[in-house]
This record gives sequence, structure tokens and C-alpha cells, in this order.
Amino acid sequence: MSVKKRSVREAQSSGKHVLVRVDFNVPLREGAVADDSRIRAALPTIALLRERGARIALVSHLGRPKGADASLTLAPVARRLGEILGRPVALAADSVGDDVATRVAALGDGEVLLLENVRFHAEEEENDAAFTQALAKPFDLYVNDAFGTAHRAHASTAGVARLLPAYAGLLLEREVSSLGGLLDSPARPFLAIVGGAKVSSKIDVLKALVNRADTLAIGGGMANTFLAATGHPIGRSLAERDRMADAEAILAAGEKAGHTVLLPTDVVVAPGIDASAAVRAKTVAAGGVPADVAIVDIGPRTIAAYARSIGAAKTVFWNGPLGVFEVAAFAAGTRRIAELLAEATGRGATTVVGGGESVQAVEEAGLASRMTHVSTGGGASLELIEGRTLPGVAAIPDA
Repeated sequence: MSVKKRSVREAQSSGKHVLVRVDFNVPLREGAVADDSRIRAALPTIALLRERGARIALVSHLGRPKGADASLTLAPVARRLGEILGRPVALAADSVGDDVATRVAALGDGEVLLLENVRFHAEEEENDAAFTQALAKPFDLYVNDAFGTAHRAHASTAGVARLLPAYAGLLLEREVSSLGGLLDSPARPFLAIVGGAKVSSKIDVLKALVNRADTLAIGGGMANTFLAATGHPIGRSLAERDRMADAEAILAAGEKAGHTVLLPTDVVVAPGIDASAAVRAKTVAAGGVPADVAIVDIGPRTIAAYARSIGAAKTVFWNGPLGVFEVAAFAAGTRRIAELLAEATGRGATTVVGGGESVQAVEEAGLASRMTHVSTGGGASLELIEGRTLPGVAAIPDA
């Protein structure tokens, strides 16, 4: 899974025009970058190339535009990147064309240009051959540092890598090594904690992990489907009744492999899942959920059980919140898991947080720096854990 790819460290980049695919798909608020963590994640690769005298153009998408869309311009990203680098970063008006070629040709050693949102062109997601050639034309080398989009076979992720000498950026390299290592040779005991709303969105991840992890702990809305499948009443809780057979199959697979699957033994319930319902929240046994309430978080006994597994583990992978995380009153279980993982890192365990709201949880708690690895890729990280081939990674030659 963690096959080493040709690294940007090996690239002869001095004086070369280098196209770097980054993942600057960041949240915006009132015309400014609301969270710059994805921008900062690309800094090591940008810094390495600048130090070596490369002439750098960064290409990224932002959102899901249907053609050119002024609300999804990368101008706020260019401003924020310039602030971080301490020098202005120009934004090209497009990602392909004569103006881009002129701007790229004018770059000096160590200079950085940001191309406009590559998804303003529908051909990007189609991996159109002519568009891919136009994107690659002004450049000598290509570096992919956008792990968050590596599971997409788009022009800027897979197509260009077939036309130019291609290298893995430092972030992509670290992502593949950290996540691939979970499947190749994790230090044991290996604990996987999987939350989130739906079994259906993570069925392949659960199937992969139940056979590889010594213990699989389940929470969030998907735990309700497992509880229902094992005969527990779940009241008005979110659940996928049509996925109960999948839940049963995962439990059976864990038993067959001799691995432990942990389900909540107590839960926090409330009349609804909004903040106004929090005042009527209470903790009940998982087998005693009243018909008029919904499960909104894991309870203290469940947290304690999961804490014991975290305390014993040498490797922990976590993806997905353990409750209705967006409501502060129902985020206690998720926050506690983040704290426990930070403590586990401190005692020498390998802790990997795999994208999505679990990343948001550790960042909001100020604990991201205390994890072994926090993945920038939601879908990409899950597909790698599932054992799938990521087109953006596969397109880069092996080391």
C-alpha cells in the first residue's frame, strides 16, 4: 500500500518551470480564507522548490463551479499565501492559455504564481487530453502535493503526470506513507475508531478495518444501525435500516477474524438533534433508548471503554465524529476521543486522524500538532485505507 513514489527531493528543479498541484480547496468567509490549514500543509514543498531555485506555478480547484464563477476565485487564497510567504503572490486570470504561458515564462528563480481555479474548465474533471496538454505546456516538471484530490483522475492530478516528469510532493509523500503504513505494518495492538452518520458511506472502510485492526470501535450515526441490527431500540435516531445486513456482516467478520468490535453501551439522547434540544438531553443504556428521543452522542461508559482500548493501543486510526458534532452540547464524545489520542501520542503510540470532521475536532481542540499524522484528504484517505488505487498517486513513477 505504501509504495514509495519518486519524490520532489529528487527533482532537478533549479531554474525549471514547475507545475505544483496543491489542494487549496479552503473555506471562505466574507471574501477571505476562513481556515488556512490546507495552504500551510503545502508550505514544505513550496519552500523546498523555492530554495532550489524552481520557478513555481501552483494549480488548485476551489468548490464545484459550473464554469467561471467570481465567488470561487482563488484571489483570497493568493492574498493569504502571500501573507504567509511574506511576499505578494500573483494570481493568473486562468489556468491555461497564452497569458498563463507569458506569466510562467516571466517567473524568476524561487518566484511563485497561483493559477486561477482549474475547475472553471469542465475539461479538468473530464481529464480531457487537449486541456491536459494545454495545462502542461508551459512547464518542465510536475509535482503533485494535493493528496485530498489524489483519488480523482482529473487533468491536474493524473493527466499532467503522464505528460511531464512527475514527482510526489512532501505532503503527498507523508500521507501515503502514514496511511499506507496502517495497512502494511501497524504496531499492534491496532485500534480503529470509525464514526460519522452513515454505514453506507464507509462500508468498504469498515470491511477493510475489521479484518486488519485488532479492535474496531464504532460511534456516530452509523453506530445506530449496528445497535438496531443487534436488537437494541434506537428510538427516533438516524439509522439505515437497509444496511443492517451489512452491519451484521461486519460484526460476523470481526468475530471470524478474532477481532473485537466495540459498540456503544450507553448513549446520550435528546428529543431532537438541534441545540434547543440539548437542555433535555440525558444518558441512557444503549438497550434502553425511549421511542420519543434520538441518540446524539456516546455516553460516559462508552467513552471509558474506548479510552481503555486507546490506552492499550500502539496504533490508532480515527475517522468520523462520535456524535452530532456540529452541536456543541453533543460533541463531548468526539472531543474526548481527540484528547485521548493526544495523550496516546505522548506515550509513544502512532495516531492517525483520517480527514473530515475528526480533523476539525482535533484542530478546534488545538490538538492537531499532538497527533502523529492528521490527513488533509477525506475521501482520498478513506479510499487508501480501503486498499484502492488512487489515480493521482499511481500516475507518479515509483522511486
